[in-house]
Amino acid sequence: MTVPQDPGWRRATPDDVVSLRDLERAASSAGLGHVFGDLPYPDDDVLARWALVLDDPEVTTEVAEDADGLVAFSAHDDSSLRHLGVRPDAWGRGLARTAVARAVAAGARRLWVLEANHRARALYESLGWAPTGTSQECPWPPYPRELEYALSRPTPPGGLAP
Repeated sequence: MTVPQDPGWRRATPDDVVSLRDLERAASSAGLGHVFGDLPYPDDDVLARWALVLDDPEVTTEVAEDADGLVAFSAHDDSSLRHLGVRPDAWGRGLARTAVARAVAAGARRLWVLEANHRARALYESLGWAPTGTSQECPWPPYPRELEYALSRPTPPGGLAP
């Protein structure tokens, strides 16, 4: 068995918009089917959102690639982690931890996560994030609850839990 190489991270470009949408769809389908059920994926809306995110000078969007294309992404500004996703076949390789650590190093201290996204919530909590008690309705049908999280203790170098 070959061990996967650690992918390199780079700044996303407008040429990545379709790949970002496709990776997000794959991750959402695999990890959030219990939330969104059989609803059609909002391809056009997510594509338009990624175009806006990539055009926003205050947002840094980073992607990691491997031989099969984009394997992970994160988008953050100087205070918030806005988007994070990892291709399902790469779950468990530490890419999300690395992405969170990179965002924290750039100043991210807040994020929103679906209340029913137990996998993501467990990751964030293992890295020192905690719910603030604030919630809101997600903008995508069926409009599940999102919870605000704040960094309560520093993420260790490399994103590894102590």
